[in-house]
Amino acid sequence: MVKGISRRVVVVDSPDRRFFEQAIFIVRNDAAGEGVTARELVEEARRVARNYAGGECGRLARAWRNLSPWVYSVMGAAAMGLVWLITALI
Repeated sequence: MVKGISRRVVVVDSPDRRFFEQAIFIVRNDAAGEGVTARELVEEARRVARNYAGGECGRLARAWRNLSPWVYSVMGAAAMGLVWLITALI
């Protein structure tokens, strides 16, 4: 069922089209009454899309996220071994 309501949207193209082509933001009806320009709407939509896509994270966060599962397993085993060693020595 389609209602006869007109909505304003902002469409932002994805910088990495591997998974997503576009992000569509529905603009609130009262946004125009607050003195917001079209350029500000587009910039805010781009900023939000970058945040959700992880574009503003640092190099260390990206490297941490891209580690293989076996590296996490080794790190967990090492941590448990260290906890066991500390409790055995006390």
